[in-house]
Amino acid sequence: MSTHTNVAIIGAGPAGMMAAARLTSRNHSVIVLDEQPQAGGQIWRNIMGTTTGLAGILGPDYAAGAAVAGQFAACGAQHLRGATVWNLTRERQLHYLHEGQTHTLTADAVILATGAMERPFPIPGWTLPGVMGAGAAQVLLKGSGTVPATPVVIAGCGPLLYLICWQYLRANVQIAAVLDTSSGKDIFQASPALLTGLAAFGDIRKGLSMINAIKEKKIPFYRGVQNLRVLGEASVRSISFEHQGQTHELDTNLVLLHQGVVPNTQFTWLLRAAHDWSDTGACWIPKADAWGRLHELDGIYLAGDGQGIAGAQAAVTRGELAALAVDARLNPVQADSLENRSTPLRSRLKKDMALRPFLDAAYMPKRENRIPHDDTIVCRCEEVTAGQIRDFVQQGCMGPNQAKSFSRCGMGPCQGRMCGLTVTEVIADQLKVAQDQVGYYRIRAPLKPVTLAELACATHSEF
Repeated sequence: MSTHTNVAIIGAGPAGMMAAARLTSRNHSVIVLDEQPQAGGQIWRNIMGTTTGLAGILGPDYAAGAAVAGQFAACGAQHLRGATVWNLTRERQLHYLHEGQTHTLTADAVILATGAMERPFPIPGWTLPGVMGAGAAQVLLKGSGTVPATPVVIAGCGPLLYLICWQYLRANVQIAAVLDTSSGKDIFQASPALLTGLAAFGDIRKGLSMINAIKEKKIPFYRGVQNLRVLGEASVRSISFEHQGQTHELDTNLVLLHQGVVPNTQFTWLLRAAHDWSDTGACWIPKADAWGRLHELDGIYLAGDGQGIAGAQAAVTRGELAALAVDARLNPVQADSLENRSTPLRSRLKKDMALRPFLDAAYMPKRENRIPHDDTIVCRCEEVTAGQIRDFVQQGCMGPNQAKSFSRCGMGPCQGRMCGLTVTEVIADQLKVAQDQVGYYRIRAPLKPVTLAELACATHSEF
């Protein structure tokens, strides 16, 4: 197994695949590490192994991933499938698990192409069996064609909400209702951003066609819902909500929740990279330049939705931009021409992101769904409620790291992924300060669980 490479890329999604293809074409040695058995990331999961029928259900945007995956497969990069990177240092040393053993790899440059994750949706009952993220449901659909056998309620906001509905309709899944937390007023207020989004008219048309498909099937569609609560004891029994001043309750044993995606920042926090709080995205975004070079981190780059949510095509372009910057680093003669070489890509990226201001404004998750009531569980791993977090603040807790000391909040198997944003917002709201003043968890290795037996397999030279 190689212990050194020119470029190590973490993640084989759109950005990682394209970056690898571009860098190998410049004769750099590239190793791509990814947890999945096949390339594609979450958005193009199983793209090279899917059937024609399933590809038809998932739609043309999914099928478009085959071209990028084909370039990646043919480029000659070393692709480590099922490799879990559990540590990365500022000196570009990676520790990862592969086939039951831990290994160490050093690189002249590292590209983080770890993509996005579903935003936490902490409402009462969200931890009950029978509640899933819409993104998790998509993983089952893409990976194995698995779909619900019973009627499903889909609740939340954002483009993926409509996409999963559209895909489920094509797969003959019965949808009991769609509960959209965004309102007509939200769409109206965001409409000025459409002036800059006209370059993405095709995407606008696709979105409208999905909404029309839902309406044509006469699926109950509630827009501007509030006070979502999943009800049940051992599992989901029903979901209640308010719509136009009236309270409704729908019987169901399966609820899919979604309110957008956010950058997966675990690696950048591990590296102590600088982050900014985005008010438009209500999330943390690592500080990086136009080529993905992370602020004050030598030789470590960011590509794809980790730079801010923009979608698959933008991720491909960002992967190419990062590859250009890495090539300039490894081949200094190219450094002077970096600006000129990247101009066409930056123009394409601007077009790829033309609709993003409208989407961010129209589908901003509601405050009540980001900053929950006292009785709602925030940390699923340790079963810590929002009310407990507020009590800790009253006792002097000033940030997420102190919250760990009070309750182990953020110390479970997910390492804070499912509660980090919520804890930041709850504490900031309670203290009446900006999220930047509260900060985030201090992330430490291992990022993923590692057994003592797996560590014991490493040689002394690897540590």
